[in-house]
Order: sequence, then structure tokens, then C-alpha cells
Amino acid sequence: MGLLPLIGAVVAFIGAVFLLLASVGIVRMPDVYNRIQAGTKASTVGVVLTLVGLGLHEPDWLLKIVLIAVFVLLTNPLSSHALARAAHAAGVPLAPGAVRDELAESRSAKAPVVVEEEPAS
Repeated sequence: MGLLPLIGAVVAFIGAVFLLLASVGIVRMPDVYNRIQAGTKASTVGVVLTLVGLGLHEPDWLLKIVLIAVFVLLTNPLSSHALARAAHAAGVPLAPGAVRDELAESRSAKAPVVVEEEPAS
């Protein structure tokens, strides 16, 4: 076994550890928003490291693997952001120990002031 496949195996193993930590984070976090955050960050890093390790192990596949990694880097954060915004819009509550809801605060700060006019007599 050459040096490059060995390095690829080590990098892929590190990626698998990140994926394992992402799954543990999804199970252990208290609410939907924390689960999305834990799953997104660790799974993005885990998938990219696993793909890089596979690319080092099989250099012929490197171009296809880079394209897949770029796709994951672009879509995973965007999809998790959309899921979190949809959960917030649907009224999914924060964990009981949550300190503040910055999205709700920013929405209330931007809310237009409605002044009701008295009807003309």
C-alpha cells in the first residue's frame, strides 16, 4: 500500500468520526434549531473530509469528488438555513434554556408601526 492511499484512509476515517459526532449531536441536542446546527456543521465537514480521503485513495476520481464536495458545501448550509427559518415561521419553540431569539427580535424591530385613523364624521 502506497503513502497516498494510506493518507486517504486516515482522512476518510477522520471524516467518518465527524459524521459520527454529527449523529450524536442530532440525538443529544435539546431543540430543532440546535439539532440542525449540529448536524449541518459536523456533517458538512465529515462529508467533505470523507470525499477528500476517497479522492486521495482513488486519484482517478478526484475531479468528480471535488464537484460533489463543492455541491455539498453549497447546498448543505443553505438547506439547513431554510429548514431553520421554516421551523421558526411554523412556531417551533426554542429549548427551555434558550437565552434569546434574535430572529424574533429583529422581526419585531423591523415591524412597521400601524397608526389607525379615526373614521371621518
